Amino acid sequence: MTTTPRRRRRSAARKRRERRLKAIGAGAVACVGCLVPLIVFWQTIWPYVVGGLVLVGGGVGGWRLWRTHRLLRERDGRWREEEALKAGRRSLAEVDAMSGGRFEDFVVELCRRDGCTEVRRVGGSHDNGADVLGRLPDGRSMVIQCKRYSPKGRIPSREVRDLLGARVHFKVDVAIFVTTTYFTAPSERTAVQNDVIAVHRDHLGLWNNGVPLLSLAAVNGAGQGDRRHRVRWKETYE
Repeated sequence: MTTTPRRRRRSAARKRRERRLKAIGAGAVACVGCLVPLIVFWQTIWPYVVGGLVLVGGGVGGWRLWRTHRLLRERDGRWREEEALKAGRRSLAEVDAMSGGRFEDFVVELCRRDGCTEVRRVGGSHDNGADVLGRLPDGRSMVIQCKRYSPKGRIPSREVRDLLGARVHFKVDVAIFVTTTYFTAPSERTAVQNDVIAVHRDHLGLWNNGVPLLSLAAVNGAGQGDRRHRVRWKETYE
């Protein structure tokens, strides 16, 4: 009897199904063959399996943490560069226009730019003579008094003595007085004789333009402007 095309197609489809079933059965047998030794020897090999999984998981987790840490450091570095650039672009006239609190924030920004750590504002009505506390890049603790006064003003000795009291009160290593004006001659002597870093207007301009804070200690008490600066100051403010 002649086989019709329909019967041939049905026969071919049936053979394909049989081949697939045979392949699935062979795969199942192979899986069972693998599982049987695993089950039989599980008591022996389970510590190695668990250890391998822990190592793989730890490696993946460690890589993720390292990658996240690197991204955060890159972002922090970019932020510091941007803040340093913005800080360096501020003119002293812009600093003069700041409020007292904003000036303290400005000093905090400069400290952080230079690598100081644990820097925070503590200024207020009962600040005990301190506006900013933190640590210098070399690890020494510091207290800063900030005074945003008119350039025509002067810092009297009593305010420097208040800072000396704050150094004792907070038990820190270094006291720093930052102002937008200048010190009187007696107050500058008081600062230098008691190891207070007196950052007057000229030094503040240097600090704002990128000179590190610790470098200002080297010129502490070295004068407050040359003769030409004094002439320009008098022409402007007197």
